[in-house]
Amino acid sequence: MSAQPSKPQPRPMLAVGEALALMLAAARPVEQTETVPTLNANGRVLAQAQVSGMNVPGMDNTQMDGYAVRAADCAGGNAALTVSQRIPAGHVGQPLLPGTAARIFTGAHIPQGADAVVMQEQCELAGDVVTIKHAPKPGEWIRRAGEDITDGSVILPAGARLRSQELGLAASVGLAELPVKRKLRVAVFFTGDELTMPGEPLAPGAIYNSNRFTLRALLENLGCEISDFGIVPDSLEATRSVLRESAQAHDLIITSGGVSVGEEDHIKPAVEAEGKLNMWLIAVKPGKPLAFGQVKDAFFLGLPGNPVASFITFLMFVRPFILRLQGVSGPIAPRAFSMRADFDLPKADKRNEFLRARINAEGGLELFNNQSSGVLTSTVWGDGVIDNPPGTTISAGDMVRFIPFSELMY
Repeated sequence: MSAQPSKPQPRPMLAVGEALALMLAAARPVEQTETVPTLNANGRVLAQAQVSGMNVPGMDNTQMDGYAVRAADCAGGNAALTVSQRIPAGHVGQPLLPGTAARIFTGAHIPQGADAVVMQEQCELAGDVVTIKHAPKPGEWIRRAGEDITDGSVILPAGARLRSQELGLAASVGLAELPVKRKLRVAVFFTGDELTMPGEPLAPGAIYNSNRFTLRALLENLGCEISDFGIVPDSLEATRSVLRESAQAHDLIITSGGVSVGEEDHIKPAVEAEGKLNMWLIAVKPGKPLAFGQVKDAFFLGLPGNPVASFITFLMFVRPFILRLQGVSGPIAPRAFSMRADFDLPKADKRNEFLRARINAEGGLELFNNQSSGVLTSTVWGDGVIDNPPGTTISAGDMVRFIPFSELMY
């Protein structure tokens, strides 16, 4: 009697950290760059380090309204000085003569000879004579030239993702344009004969395609250039056809739905036919089926169809992968905070859970009462997610790892 062939063993699920490390190791940042006006560079990734060609401030200036004086003239603490000039911001005064004071306004240059500023609340003006009721120390209330930025210093490193702060800093040294990586080109499509767009009649058994709106908004937040191939019918050939088309001229393909192993789930065989899959199942809840691979020169990421699973897997896996593809060189992991749980979770799960929670008035965390992967209201109700390791129960009073949504949305 011949031996029966053994059944292939199912591939074990990857841990969250393993899966993310695999993806990030494969990421190839875009190489092409372009120069854009600094006013239009919000959210872009800097291609080259930026060096200041000037000191900021450019000259010593005053931190407040008051009087520029020689500290030695006011050593007695009750000096009467003639007001010799008035210096508004944007103007350069005359050298300050001994025994005189200059009326000066916030941001104005300190005149030659002055070495301190006395705030106007400590002064009393009568005609053209001001009584200084304070004994200032040299340097008091003066911003020194180069105190913020020195000529020749690197103000922004290559790979920085430009926010409002970085744009303001670039503008402060006169940079009207910035070299940036080109935008990441992302193709998206959605599988499922049951999917219907809002505004269309909802047939029996149909559902509205919420994932299209969620994922597109998340990609827009990350500054991606999006090509939306819409809803694809549940067939292998249709899925393969759109994969081939979307692989052209795109850096990344993202799909939603069809990543399980049912008869109507065609993403896995379609990607394997048109390219290759490097990863399939992850020990994460919600979101176990998460496909990662490549179709021609484009990376591929297949997200679950359940709306919360799609949302969470995008935040935890797709977002950091996109940042690396965009050329972000600095830290990309979201900040997490240790916070008190004000609830009980007596049943542990073998997967890494991302529990939707919000901060209560007492500074603790409340848990949404339904953690199902289809309950999208939990993502609106919550302030973020609790990163709960596999096999971990939670009791009220325990400290847990909380990641606010604000850390995951840009």
